[in-house]
Amino acid sequence: MSGAQVADFIDYWQQEGEAYARRGDYDWMAAQVPGRRVLEIGCGVGFGTAALVARGLEVLAVDSLDACLDATGLRLTGHTPEPQFMQVDLLTLDDTQHGLFKAFAPDTVVCWLMGAPADQTGATRGDAGQAVAAYRERLHRLVAEIAASLSCVRWLHYVDRTAIPWQAKDIGRDTLVRYHAGKTLLDLPFLAERRNALYRKLEGNVVDLAEVRRSHPSLKSVVPTLASLLAERKC
Repeated sequence: MSGAQVADFIDYWQQEGEAYARRGDYDWMAAQVPGRRVLEIGCGVGFGTAALVARGLEVLAVDSLDACLDATGLRLTGHTPEPQFMQVDLLTLDDTQHGLFKAFAPDTVVCWLMGAPADQTGATRGDAGQAVAAYRERLHRLVAEIAASLSCVRWLHYVDRTAIPWQAKDIGRDTLVRYHAGKTLLDLPFLAERRNALYRKLEGNVVDLAEVRRSHPSLKSVVPTLASLLAERKC
């Protein structure tokens, strides 16, 4: 869900984020992050930022929406180490902003649960999520290119929602690696390996699969999951 307006987007992710945090999903995501200094691309309303800070990591939280940065700042008030914040639209990233990324010197870049209001993604109710998928694919690639351009970055971590037959999750790990290797990381100095591809089942009615199941009867057995991939810079 991307939300038609910024306010809808914020409200939606506030509710979703509370559910994720309550189940420990963000803690699971943060536990997979190596290094000490994290560039978080797309901080949303700050639940992921809070999980990273709770691990004692130094964080530069980036988002294209001022409203998201404001919400994250409020959520992290009084937390230590205190994160840094930066308003950036990756599609128009300039040399000065890239220089600030470089000055922060992250060893890890994370991009979790990428989304945006519908006026950015082009999403409509009848497109079965295709516009959001295309937006996510484009942003994932752009994040990987930025990570590759920062020689200090050793790791790149993606997490997104998907839906798979849970009994086939081991096959899904191979699929996840092939997908990112063939699109997100193609010709870039990062290696994705099966051992670093993980799934976590999302409990409750977190993802509405009704439309997908109607469109694709063969997917009736799928369940909502988090799909996580940690890629490492090649030596």
